[in-house]
Amino acid sequence: MNKITAYTVIFITISSIIGSILVSANVDNSKLKINNKYDMIIIAPEKFSSSIVNLINHKNNLGIITYFISIDDIYEGKYFEVKGRDYQEKIKFFIKDAIETWEITYVLFVGSSKDVPIRYCYNNDMYGTENRFVSDLYYADIYDENYNFSSWDFDNDGLYGEWNGNESDDKLIDLKPDICLGRLACINTKELETVIAKIIKYENQIADESWFKKMVVIGGDTYDEFEGYEGEVNNQRAIDEMEDFIPIKLWASTGSLSRFGLSTIQAINKGCGFLYLSGHGNKNTWVTYSPSGNYVGRFGKLQMLFLFNKYKLPICLVGGCHNSDFNLVNNNLYKTIFLPWSFQTLRTGCWSWVLVSNQRGGSIATIGSTGLCWYSIEYGGGGSDWLNVNFFKNYNSGEKSLGKIWRDTISNFIDTFPIDWESPAGSVSSIDAKSVQEWVLLGDPSLQIGGYD
Repeated sequence: MNKITAYTVIFITISSIIGSILVSANVDNSKLKINNKYDMIIIAPEKFSSSIVNLINHKNNLGIITYFISIDDIYEGKYFEVKGRDYQEKIKFFIKDAIETWEITYVLFVGSSKDVPIRYCYNNDMYGTENRFVSDLYYADIYDENYNFSSWDFDNDGLYGEWNGNESDDKLIDLKPDICLGRLACINTKELETVIAKIIKYENQIADESWFKKMVVIGGDTYDEFEGYEGEVNNQRAIDEMEDFIPIKLWASTGSLSRFGLSTIQAINKGCGFLYLSGHGNKNTWVTYSPSGNYVGRFGKLQMLFLFNKYKLPICLVGGCHNSDFNLVNNNLYKTIFLPWSFQTLRTGCWSWVLVSNQRGGSIATIGSTGLCWYSIEYGGGGSDWLNVNFFKNYNSGEKSLGKIWRDTISNFIDTFPIDWESPAGSVSSIDAKSVQEWVLLGDPSLQIGGYD
């Protein structure tokens, strides 16, 4: 064999090895059998498929049988007959088929609003100008109370969850999740790989109680017009449900909550299993107030740059308007040009997601509201404070699956506050419905809180 031939053989051999490695680094769904049973499906655009491999292998090793589903394969009918009027409804029908055929428990969306389409909910709370907001619950609430497919569009006018007059236009929506659904609202591959690495590290070992058994709560005087410290009251109600945890109280009433977020940064950096903030927010920051009316406790994207808690990662629940509004679609040219916070959101995502995707720490998952957040004291219903407090109650009852707690908390809410679909927009029932419709999990729904032994 001459040198040229030998080099050719070596080159071909090396190329074949590299090729096989590259192929194995991509998601292989050739083994997905239509009649098999699966625990979780990950729905994402193809561009994220190679980055998702490590997460799929990790979940399968834990016994959570997981498969990647390309969103284009849903639209093209690779697995099930395509049904639905638009992309969102096609995905929802696919999830229905996956429940009935594969008996899935979890659905994980990977991608921002530009990658996995959002469903706007048109439940008008009659406050300000927010006549629609993002609702991922739409994708989880598959059936109505009679086990029929729930379109959320009772009058078939293309406006989903519509409640804009003297009674609901879209009645008898069940609002109870039929699957556990979360979203990794990543803007790019780097964010996705960061969060996947955090999930794998978090679950691969049981959390050290020296940091995990700490619960950081943050609150103050949310409303000047009401007597007392409403945020702190909500914090204490959550603490009362978590009897085995050490509370770290950062409160306006005690002076332990610094104005520009230093105390919050320090508390998170020491590590905690849970983080609960009850106050005000927008896409870029969270804040509360002192009795004098001055803001205090500001904790925004700027402060998140100083988080270095590494793998001591909390589950975060945030009470505040729009903190979890991951929608990157901005149709208001004026806001994009003249309001810096709007442009910043387009570049980095919402407050909750920036906390999850923090490379040096942050949270492992965040639950919050995509729209205007309502508290029970404002309107006499359940509100986001009921949801947040009862999340902790459900955790303390023994459930450790993040997505199941999210699912069960919403179902408990609807059982406690039944919706009167005949009442007008902006009524107690209308706002109760909105409270669950906007409550989104940005994280892995199959996450085992505290990790595995």
